[in-house]
Amino acid sequence: MAEIGLFEAIYSARSLRRLKPDPVPEELITKILDAAIRAPSGGNAQNWAFIVVRDPVQRRKLGAIYRKASDIAEAVYAARGRPPHLTERQFARLMTTGAHLWQHLGEAPVLLLPCGRRPALPPREALPSEIAARWEDEVAYAERIRGASIYPAVQNIILACRFGPLTRRPLSEIAHADRWGAAWLG
Repeated sequence: MAEIGLFEAIYSARSLRRLKPDPVPEELITKILDAAIRAPSGGNAQNWAFIVVRDPVQRRKLGAIYRKASDIAEAVYAARGRPPHLTERQFARLMTTGAHLWQHLGEAPVLLLPCGRRPALPPREALPSEIAARWEDEVAYAERIRGASIYPAVQNIILACRFGPLTRRPLSEIAHADRWGAAWLG
């Protein structure tokens, strides 16, 4: 794995949907996992776990689950239609390559499953009364946002493993200054 600069990694990270069958060395997997755990996490709780799946039976089972969930995503993407920043050809390619991944994920030589653990919350009685009074709301909130701590780790995984040219909407379309609709001129 070549060492590159941070911005080169950010500007070249992309999703790959056609995976090679080549074996992945354990040292490389370890390096990618080590990059993942360098990510920030809420309260520095590091409530993550990673499962490295090399067993072919397990990979096929996970591929089938992924395929089933992807049927929903495929229908949503098709119903949503082509985003304005993609050409018809780019959108068709997105749909075709996405379908290929959905059908063949279980054939990848290794699957890396990032998992978010439930946060450890203090007992209700240890909290100030105004927070303890809304304990159920706080538990529900913690459950809703618990994925947020795994996202930076996943981004580090993406940056550590996937490189190539990207298509992104220009900043002038998505960045605003001080309020929605006021163009960012930077």
